[in-house]
Amino acid sequence: MDRALYGPEGFFRRATGPGAHFRTSVHASPLFATAVLRLLREVDAVLGHPDRLGLVDIGAGHAELLTGVLGQLGDDPLARRLWPVAVELAERPPGLPDAVEWLPRPPKGVSGLIIANEWLDNVPCDVVEFGPHGPRLVEVAPDGTERLAGEPNDSQQAWLEHWWPTWRSGPVGDRAEIGLLRDAAWARTVESLDEGVAVAVDYAHAVDGRPPYGSLTGYAEGRQVPPVPDGRCDLTAHVALDACAAAAEHVADWSRTLDQRTALRRLGITGARPDLATAASDPIGYVRALSRASAAAELTDPAGLGGFQWLVQGVAVPIVPSLED
Repeated sequence: MDRALYGPEGFFRRATGPGAHFRTSVHASPLFATAVLRLLREVDAVLGHPDRLGLVDIGAGHAELLTGVLGQLGDDPLARRLWPVAVELAERPPGLPDAVEWLPRPPKGVSGLIIANEWLDNVPCDVVEFGPHGPRLVEVAPDGTERLAGEPNDSQQAWLEHWWPTWRSGPVGDRAEIGLLRDAAWARTVESLDEGVAVAVDYAHAVDGRPPYGSLTGYAEGRQVPPVPDGRCDLTAHVALDACAAAAEHVADWSRTLDQRTALRRLGITGARPDLATAASDPIGYVRALSRASAAAELTDPAGLGGFQWLVQGVAVPIVPSLED
């Protein structure tokens, strides 16, 4: 999985970028960048408006989120204090604003906001299948051929015991996806904050509702495909965000988990339709407002993008207003 996604010929190394294969919230509407900017302003306020405010996008693709935020800021004084960082293994795309720093891994000492939108689902995970002799790791050849190999090691079994507790009683054929590498990746991300807020946005599941057959799948050219690790498709599995949250507890001062529908509504993205009465007095404004409402509805649809989970953790800052109970 690691080689297929991030190796020399890996999926995320290709020049086309992930936007050519699937649509994230960032691609769906600039309203997602609007919401991130509002959250950034809240973080800026609780930090006391530092001289340099970091905005770090993990798994940035072609930095569409950062360029969207910068475009909405325009000449806002905040833009002069902003340190926008795109974290991505692919080459820096042409035409990116000079203000955006391009790095292969998160910088240290960040004061500000870190966003990891649909990143953790692409952090490699081992898969186990429950066979007649207990759980066995699944090995996959580049052509997609699978075989059952050895038993999970002690660390993997401990993770399964705590975070995927049905692993001992699962029937033959059940699968689980071990999130140890994801936990470690998220913990390192939160540790890169000196002060501020880190947000992971992904399709997720909780310990009381793990999918019995796992969720590993592939995506290519806008459609779901078999998860063949040949570098030509995305490989993704839903994230055990509760385990990721626990992995960063040693550094986080507070933590919240909420669905994207709730998060975006708290940040002002409601999808409310404009007053029909304005259609006669301001037809152009009405059409614009209707288009905005339609885009917001897509971002907050609980059966679609609104079903994403947001894990939000703060380091050395009070909880931001939009997340207060």
